[in-house]
Amino acid sequence: MTFFVTGSGIGKGADLGGIEGADRYCQTLAERHGAVGKTWRAYLSTQAADGKPAINARDRIGKGPWQNFKGDAVAQSVDDLHSDNNKLTVATSLSERGLIIPGVGFAPNRHDVLTGSTPEGNAMPAGEDRTCRNWTSSTQGAAMVGHVDRKGLREDAPARSWNSSHPSRGAEGGCSQSDLRSTGGDGLFYCFAAQ
Repeated sequence: MTFFVTGSGIGKGADLGGIEGADRYCQTLAERHGAVGKTWRAYLSTQAADGKPAINARDRIGKGPWQNFKGDAVAQSVDDLHSDNNKLTVATSLSERGLIIPGVGFAPNRHDVLTGSTPEGNAMPAGEDRTCRNWTSSTQGAAMVGHVDRKGLREDAPARSWNSSHPSRGAEGGCSQSDLRSTGGDGLFYCFAAQ
């Protein structure tokens, strides 16, 4: 296994303890389920803020190829991952335990996956927060999410994107656990072995 979707979120909405906290969570889950000896990275971008440059998700996950829990190839390279040729589907985007993440048609639907990224895997432009203060807030901002099952309410391409479907939203703004659940998420994110 060199790729999985976290089967559960950290539990504090989009406050993941920053990108470092998300990486630690990926590492812990992977090792707990036998994927040892690898360096795991969360597929998350950050936005330029407080004098720090933006980080692109595509630049932090290694070169590939990547396989899921069952050994199915999901992408051969970074470019393949960000093309229409990738093999990410509801049947291949499995959790660290090899389970399907419930998507459209399931109750509850948990298909929103935090990324903070453009379809190309790059950071969102500075300005409008799309990373819940770079993954440190459950009260401020919003998070750009993808759909693990590549399904949306409409058949247009953005709603079907695995990594850039829509920003989170909710009564508290979009970053709390309840906000993420209200739009079909649970604070889940992708993890890749960067080798």
